[in-house]
Amino acid sequence: QLRLVESGGGYVQPGESLRLDCQVNGNIYTILEIGWYRQAPGNQREMVAMITAARTTNYAESVKGRFAIARENQRLMYLQMNTLKPEDTAKYFCYVREDRLGIIQDYWGQGTQVTVSS
Repeated sequence: QLRLVESGGGYVQPGESLRLDCQVNGNIYTILEIGWYRQAPGNQREMVAMITAARTTNYAESVKGRFAIARENQRLMYLQMNTLKPEDTAKYFCYVREDRLGIIQDYWGQGTQVTVSS
């Protein structure tokens, strides 16, 4: 089992930046993809950014050019968010899809709140 711990959320003004970190704890087998989803009140959870084992990246259209996802190592992934907008306000969740010896497991963190407001 993996445990995901997010950090770095907060309250910022429009145009400012934040970095979200996701620490992966536990015995890791093969991470197929790791990334971030977000959910605003009244909305469905949506994919923000994802990075695969081959290090290809995928972004939501609304964040392209402003957000960047990267893995520092096997256990630490981060999302650099620049030029934040009020519509980026949401709870952000770290997500991992893992192959544990042929069994696919999905994991979620508890979430970290990002609020963008003037």
